[in-house]
Amino acid sequence: MDGYESTRRDFLKKLGLIASATAISASGLAQVESLITDKKDAYQLTPEQSKFMEKYEKWLDEFHDMAKFQKQDAEHLENNKKLVALSEEAKKWQAELIEHMKDENFARYYMIVTEKVTVTI
Repeated sequence: MDGYESTRRDFLKKLGLIASATAISASGLAQVESLITDKKDAYQLTPEQSKFMEKYEKWLDEFHDMAKFQKQDAEHLENNKKLVALSEEAKKWQAELIEHMKDENFARYYMIVTEKVTVTI
C-alpha cells in the first residue's frame, strides 16, 4: 500500500466511514441494514447542525464520485489529486464534526447520510 492509500484510509477511518467486515456477523448485518434504511428525516437537527450537514452532504457527493472512480482507476492522477484536496478540506471542519457527533440525533443522521460512501469504499 502506497503512502497516499494509507493516508486516505486513515482519514476515512477517522470519519467513521469504514466498518470492519469481520465485526459484522450475519445477525449484525440485519441490524446494520435497518440503520441504513432508516430515514434521515426522523432525526431533528439544530440550525447549526443543519448548516454543517448541508456543507457536508455537498462534500460527500463529490467525495463519493471520486471514490467510485478511484476504485475503477486507482492510478488516475487527477482523481487522486481531487481526493487529496477533498481530504484536506474535510480536515478543516473535522473538529466541528466531532463536536456535533456528541449529539445522538446528529450521529444517526450522519451515519445515514454517509452510508452510500461506506458501501462504495
